[in-house]
Amino acid sequence: MHVIATAGHVDHGKSTLVRALTGMEPDRWAEERRRGMTIDLGFAWTTLASGERLAFVDVPGHERFVTNMLAGVGPCPAVMLVVAADQGWQAQSAEHLAALDALGVRHGLAVVTRADLADPEPVRRQVRERLAGTGLAGIGSVAVSGRTGQGLDELRAALGRLAAALPEPDTGDAVRLWIDRVFTIKGAGTVVTGTLTRGTLRVGDELETGGGRVRIRGLQTLGEKAERVSATARVAVNLRGVDRDDLSRGMALMTPEAWSPAQVIDVRLTAAPDRHAEAAVPHPGTAQRREAAVPHPGSAQRREAAVPHSGTARRREAAVLHVGSAAVPVRVRLLGGDTARLTLGRPLPLRTGDRGLLRDPGRREIVAGLVVLDVRPAPLRRRGAAAARAAALAEVSLPDAAALLRWHGLLTGRELRAMGCPPAGTPVTGDWYADPEHWSSLTRRLVEHVSRRPAHDPGVTVDAVAQVLGLPDRRLAEALVVPPLVSEGGRIVTADRSLPPAIARAVAELTADLAERPFDAPTAERLDELGLTGKALAAALRSGAVMSIGKNVVLMPDALERAADRLAELSSPFTVSDARVALATSRRVALPLLECLDARGITHRVDNDRRALRRRD
Repeated sequence: MHVIATAGHVDHGKSTLVRALTGMEPDRWAEERRRGMTIDLGFAWTTLASGERLAFVDVPGHERFVTNMLAGVGPCPAVMLVVAADQGWQAQSAEHLAALDALGVRHGLAVVTRADLADPEPVRRQVRERLAGTGLAGIGSVAVSGRTGQGLDELRAALGRLAAALPEPDTGDAVRLWIDRVFTIKGAGTVVTGTLTRGTLRVGDELETGGGRVRIRGLQTLGEKAERVSATARVAVNLRGVDRDDLSRGMALMTPEAWSPAQVIDVRLTAAPDRHAEAAVPHPGTAQRREAAVPHPGSAQRREAAVPHSGTARRREAAVLHVGSAAVPVRVRLLGGDTARLTLGRPLPLRTGDRGLLRDPGRREIVAGLVVLDVRPAPLRRRGAAAARAAALAEVSLPDAAALLRWHGLLTGRELRAMGCPPAGTPVTGDWYADPEHWSSLTRRLVEHVSRRPAHDPGVTVDAVAQVLGLPDRRLAEALVVPPLVSEGGRIVTADRSLPPAIARAVAELTADLAERPFDAPTAERLDELGLTGKALAAALRSGAVMSIGKNVVLMPDALERAADRLAELSSPFTVSDARVALATSRRVALPLLECLDARGITHRVDNDRRALRRRD
């Protein structure tokens, strides 16, 4: 299935055209049919001769209902731009085109209606001129009459070509279904509708609404029940676990934990076409064209509306953000160049690369289009922070995972995916990814912090390091421990810390004991004989001269690496007994040694009895 939205000036025949194509009445309300004017969103569908199914979202053309129009067009991948042959390009033709261009709609078809009332060719030329310089430049055009049927076969063929050219949606991606209708059905409960542009919905799936979890009770698409629906599709979703009053247009159904609710975002602004200049040009056949009164889009007369000039970046102006089916009031703060920070009236599930537009409802005009760059920007607290942020944003056209890490320093793979940029490379620990420069800086800070401590100091705990460096996970502190640092007993010290002579002699004797059999850990009695107990053993451990892998199980610091080399000679998977024999040690040592190897990711369990060595680069 493919979903196509209509667009165009009021009373240019959009609904009549959809009715002629589908045989269905898109206007749902009696008031709409009485007034002969679409007020809210309408829906209809048809099947082409090729078997391709097309669903239409019919939007209102009147200026007073632009918010409804944007809710319908926002999620749709393609548009049918309608202009009447007897009236030509009009005010809402220009505003709808500005909206489509701002939202990044690049696939469409221009349809000149009422070809039975006037010669359509002058208007076709006019439409081509208006589309030049926008994302819809060069799209096909068809002249039709919804009343007589003239050109409908050609239109169906053109729609088939349009559908074939649309990019394939990612049906395996996380779901974000922007809601455009909410209602109840007796005996079924709450139902929402929307245009599914990514992912797959299945009966029984659990979803998030922004206010809690819900479950899919039933699905319907194009009037037919379904067990699953994949993008792209018009879909009605019967929900369990939510009341009708808890949902509204502009909310979204989402795959749980796959989206990042954003209330402050950084964006790149794109200039909106000058709708006043375009709207002022009358029909091509009109003799009196008042071109002198129309300012050129690049002229000084062009108004900046709600977005102030970049030289007044400290000002904050109000506008409405339209994205998907949502319309949310925002405060706009220009950062510099073409970048801005938006503070949303309520959180929205957004990702890097999402497109939207800003509209000034007071002036009733589109201010700018936008592309989302960051959904979790850091606060701007210092003087000059806005300019520095603008410079950082200017370095990329569209951020990838590396850019997000450069801005944020540390992010988990789940966070990167929720922000719209799947991670690349290897995590520094667990699911954590780091910007290389930031990670190096953290390492230097940790070395300096530990090295400044006095010689008699017992070292700094991992939790204290996490707090000092502002790390969100103690595992990050553990991963930062590299030479010249060592971590023993939960404390981080420098490896070259000098030992008292008596302890140094004891360590030397132990080294000699383990020279031939490095995994034959000394017994508690032997440690006592050497004097490596209590504070003496703790000092040796802190210095990195020895390592402990369990109670009274002490080995040389390189024991894990040497053990991995020995185990690499075994056939995988291997048992504890296999490892014990290969390491020439006892079960008392083999078990904790293998557990340490598991913890460091050198080995992993295949089942309860067997392990395998992870691939080593």
